[in-house]
Amino acid sequence: MAQKGIHPVYKPSVITCACGNKVETYSTRGDFMTDICSNCHPFYTGKQKFVDAAGRIERFQKKYGRPSAVGAPAGAPTSTGGDTGGSTS
Repeated sequence: MAQKGIHPVYKPSVITCACGNKVETYSTRGDFMTDICSNCHPFYTGKQKFVDAAGRIERFQKKYGRPSAVGAPAGAPTSTGGDTGGSTS
């Protein structure tokens, strides 16, 4: 059991979000507000958008992506010509 006099007092509290959602819980703080919660956060609502600023992903793939080998069977490794698997001295 908890020792008397050393633990904080937990009291019922209500956490209120800026969107209006209220969560009832227990806290040593009492009632308080928060800016965002799981009801309005884009990650949890599924409204999260990934923005590709100026085609950066395509530019990266074009610059560093492996070239496709013509006539090679599907799934065969492609050669870049200079990669021998040795050290990068």
